[in-house]
Amino acid sequence: MGMSEVLPLDISDPNAKIETKSPTAGNSDEMDDATRTELEAAAFRRLVQHLRRHTEVQNIDLMNLAGFCRNCLSNWYADAARERGLDMGKEAAREIVYGMPYAEWKAKHQTEASPEKQATWEERQKSLDH
Repeated sequence: MGMSEVLPLDISDPNAKIETKSPTAGNSDEMDDATRTELEAAAFRRLVQHLRRHTEVQNIDLMNLAGFCRNCLSNWYADAARERGLDMGKEAAREIVYGMPYAEWKAKHQTEASPEKQATWEERQKSLDH
């Protein structure tokens, strides 16, 4: 497998494992499930921390560039909680991702999206499934 080849990941499967087979990453078969889960959780926490620090990056920018935003991440978190029998609503999940109530984050950090960003988002929405 070449270094630039993307390994597939079925994001619709909440139990999907992230493969790490590459010349520099080692063989994922050598990693036990608990360690893999710990690493994935650490990466998630770091992503959330990064997004909390970079409030200048608007959700529409994330959507236009990466196809997901803080709201998507919080929705996925709430979905995972519900799949495990936990009662977690949208606002509780958003507070985990935003680090504060969503309405407070919007009031402090959200700016009006330009018509160009809105047009890009609307175009991109046609091809996204999440």
